[in-house]
Amino acid sequence: MDFGVVLQNDPPAARVVELARQAETYGFSHVWTFDSHLLWQEPYVVYSQILASTRKVTVGPMVTNPATRDWTVTASLFATLNEMFGNRTICGIGRGDSAVRVINGAPVTLKTLRESIGVIRGLANGEQVDYKGNRLQFPWSDGSRLPVWVAAYGPKALALTGEVADGFILQLADPAITEWSVNAVRKAAADAGRDPESVTICVAAPAYVTDGTDAGLAHGRDQCRWFGGMVGNHVADIVARYGADGAAVPQALSDYIRNREGYDYNSHGKSGNSHTDFVPDEIIDRFCLVGPVEAQVARLEELRALGVDQFALYLQHDAKNETLAAYGDKVMPAVNVRRAARS
Repeated sequence: MDFGVVLQNDPPAARVVELARQAETYGFSHVWTFDSHLLWQEPYVVYSQILASTRKVTVGPMVTNPATRDWTVTASLFATLNEMFGNRTICGIGRGDSAVRVINGAPVTLKTLRESIGVIRGLANGEQVDYKGNRLQFPWSDGSRLPVWVAAYGPKALALTGEVADGFILQLADPAITEWSVNAVRKAAADAGRDPESVTICVAAPAYVTDGTDAGLAHGRDQCRWFGGMVGNHVADIVARYGADGAAVPQALSDYIRNREGYDYNSHGKSGNSHTDFVPDEIIDRFCLVGPVEAQVARLEELRALGVDQFALYLQHDAKNETLAAYGDKVMPAVNVRRAARS
């Protein structure tokens, strides 16, 4: 299993770069960041510094969207970084959340998302694309390769992912919902004539390694409660579209938002967000990885058995360095056991 880390582009940018550098030294293969240009600093500028300060990690947004940048600009950013640093970028993309809602915009349609993926990936991979009535390509780009992974929850978005995406990002770590979602993506891939196994599966969620005490567990839960609120934004959209009767989406995904009362994007992705008080401990335990090393490993093994190829841990809490160290020294070696030198 690969491991990624998801950072916020909170200033100082040098701190973000240093966390990315530390993540590489602990064996993480991917460094992701939020892409929300008003709430945090511009990610692509930070990516250039992360790539310059590391040797192997792949970087990209979790997730960007087709609304806040022209698609050709997004493709150019990736192709430029690939030329500079040797194809070490990845594009996580979705319909849009905080980046568009903060400026009173709305998530794009799935039709627009599908079209944007074709343009961004095509241009970044050196192909000609049709865009706004023109046939376009980058005359300066040669050899750039950009995988595009789609973040999705609802049935139609999962189908789109299976049909066109190189990878699937599920932003929660509940095994039951993971199984349902992965099955939906793989079925859509097969129905589209693709190899279902060709779609990389990434589960992204906060991880907080505790000392095994009740007090440690309670603190870890409070540090990760914000995540249930963030996921709740997407779930609310799905419930508004499909209903909450469990016919289109699992009850396990929709039940907990019944007591949701608005959301403050000024506190988006931050521990202590008062607008996430509606999130119960049970949801945190299902959606996040909170507990001692042994519990973390057990959940990761369960996810791997469901087909998860990468676990990307959100690092938005008060134990960033400690979590990186615990994963690098204890969790990851237990999940990815080294082969014996002699048998």
